[in-house]
Formats: sequence, C-alpha cells, structure tokens
Amino acid sequence: MPSRNVLSVARAVLTQASSLSFTIASCSSTLVAPPHRVLASTRPAQRRLFSISTPRHGFRASPASASSSSMFTSSPDSPIANSSIPIFTTVSDYRAWRAQATKDDKSVGFVATMGALHGGHLKLVQASLHENDYTVVSIFVNPAQFAPTEDLASYPRTLDSDISKLASLSFTTSSGQQRRVNIAFVPTVKEMYPNGFTQVVEDQIGAFIEVKGLSHQMEGGSRPTFFRGVATVVTKLFHIIQPDHTYFGQKDIQQSIVLRRLVSDLVFSHPPSPDHLRVIPTGRDPDDNLALSSRNAYLTPDSRQVAPVLYRALKAGQDVWYQPHWAEATKEQRIRTTLDSARAIVLEQAEQCKRDGKHVNLKLDYISLNHPKTLENLEQVLAEKGADAVDVSQGAILSGAALVSQGDGGKVTRLIDNLLLGFRL
Repeated sequence: MPSRNVLSVARAVLTQASSLSFTIASCSSTLVAPPHRVLASTRPAQRRLFSISTPRHGFRASPASASSSSMFTSSPDSPIANSSIPIFTTVSDYRAWRAQATKDDKSVGFVATMGALHGGHLKLVQASLHENDYTVVSIFVNPAQFAPTEDLASYPRTLDSDISKLASLSFTTSSGQQRRVNIAFVPTVKEMYPNGFTQVVEDQIGAFIEVKGLSHQMEGGSRPTFFRGVATVVTKLFHIIQPDHTYFGQKDIQQSIVLRRLVSDLVFSHPPSPDHLRVIPTGRDPDDNLALSSRNAYLTPDSRQVAPVLYRALKAGQDVWYQPHWAEATKEQRIRTTLDSARAIVLEQAEQCKRDGKHVNLKLDYISLNHPKTLENLEQVLAEKGADAVDVSQGAILSGAALVSQGDGGKVTRLIDNLLLGFRL
C-alpha cells in the first residue's frame, strides 16, 4: 500500500477513536454528574414558564412563585377586587394552583361551604389550618340540594364578609410557621354544572350521584332529593380540590355519614379514605347551645328565643338514654322513653307559643333514633321486627328537626340538631 494511503487510514482510525472517546466521556459525565447540575440546567426554563409578563390560566405569578403555590393571585373575574385571599372562579385556575402545591409536596385541607359563614364554619377551617400545610375553602350555593319549593333564591349570600372572616384566621405551627387560608374557590353554577342544570329531578339529564340506603332517613324523609344534590356537588368538589383532608360539621351528621360511604364505595383518591373526612363537633351559641347555622339569620328576635328548644329536647332524651338502669331486656322501653321525652319538650313549647300572643309558630318535623352506621330508624325496626332485631350495642344518633316562623307568611327557619349516644365519629 502506498505510504500516502497508509497515512490516510491511520488518520481516519485516530479520528474515530477520538470521537468515540469523547462520546463515552460525555455519557459518563452525564451519568455521574451531581444532581444539582441537572437541576441547575432546568431552572431557567422553569422561570420562563412562570414569567411575570405571561398570563397563565387567568392569573399571573412572579418568578419567585415558580416553586411556591402561595404566590398565585385571583382569577381575573374575581367577584372581589384586591381580595386578601386569592379567589379562583374556574376549575382551570384552581388546578394550576393545585398542581404547584403537589410539586411543592404540600398537604391540602378543604372546607366546603355555601357561604354565610359563622363560628361553626370557622371551627372547621381552624381544624384544617392545624392539620395541613395549605387550606382551601369553597363558597358555592349548590342548587342541586334545594327542592324547587325551598329557599335557594333567598339563601344568605355574604361573600365580602365571608372573605374577611377567613382572612382573620391563622394558626402558628410549633416551628413558628404561620398558616392562613390559601385559596377561596368561588365558582359559578355554570362552572360547576357546565351542561346546564334544573332543580326538577325528573327533568335532569346527565351524571348525578345517589348513596342508596343512607339518604332516605332523618333529613331525607322531609327532603328526598337533598342528599342526591349533596353527593353530586361534593363529588365534583373532591375531584377539583383534591383534598388530603376535608372537614364537615357534626350538625349535618347524616351528610357526613353519606359522604364517608361515598368516599369508600367510589374509591376516591382525594380524600384517600373515609377517615380523612373529619367530623368536627357542632358549633353552638355559648349561652343557649343553639346549633350555629347560616339559616339562623332568618330568625326574628322572638323566634330566636324559641329556637333553642330543639337542643333542650335532644338533651332531655340523652339524659333518659344514659340512665343507669337500662339493660338489654329493657331496650324497647329505653327507645320509646327516650323519644317520648324529647318530643314532649318541643310539643310543649309549641303549645306555649300559641298562648303567648307573639305569633311564633313552632312545628316538630321529627325526632328519631338511628343506628350510627346503617342509619336504620330504631323505632321503626322495633315496630316492624320486634325488639330482638334492634341493635343498640353500637350506640345511636338522636336527631331532630323543627320549623319555626313568626306571623302569617313569615319566613320559615328549619332547625336541625343531633347528639351522639354511646359512640364517636
């Protein structure tokens, strides 16, 4: 082979070897490079993604917020300008915030409300602040849980006051970190029911949720479509909010039992189990123990004086239930005496209202004893199947509802309350 050709071949071999060596070295340096080098190379792109000049999902975020969901601001159509708490009105805005919270590895607590916040709601929020890195509160008057004849149009709507109350809450952790409400989710009906909605169940088209066997007793007896509406909207909210924990009040005990079963049966990922749905003791007026409720705003001064009768009635029934002489052989008498004692208190107050000339109208809707898990009506089981079919070993829920108004055509306020007998939620 001529010397010139030999020299060319040698140069080609050396060039390939050099290239191969560079490739191997480059791959090796990538594989063994310290993690901070890889992260450093991605940071500029992350900052560009959340540039302050670039709108994203209806809000703006500063460069520093690329790694912190706490810097997000309200949706452009927020009903309150310059709100002290960011208000999201759309699912897409909220989900962008939630994605960042997930990246930041922060736990999210959730309190679902219909607004008109009172001390009972604030107890739920405080529980969330205590247990979670971030707290989200929804304010949405859900039309699906109102029958056409109920008070959807007149239900109290006090958003400015609600936001002020939420902004006043805080919790300081053992490490000195101060937690506050991070987000208020305030969607429209169109956002929550994008394909339209009617309150007439027979005319509804689309997906609605029912929890069979737990929705017809107690409150469901008077409001047969109520828990269908509750289960539907809470399913939507859980899918949107993706809470690690969520908080409900004991005053609506049937709602909590229905929702825990919903979470279990439909294998929700958020909240991840029924136990992550916390039930907080009922908030009460410190003077007369009236259960706090947004609908208490309907009460006139005279009817407000009458309203605590429901708690007094349930307390009288509770006292009977806990009398020490009861035994398995006397459980039928125990059930009947408990209910009779409680009902008598309300009925006596109703008669007194007729005599006192203030024109306050009081009507007992129901007082019942129900199994704490199945919600079976113990009085009904007793009548239909006998004492042997009644199980009181796991305790009972003593609950009731009453209607109070003043004058002809006066606004009717529905009062509900309950006490737990021999068990905890």
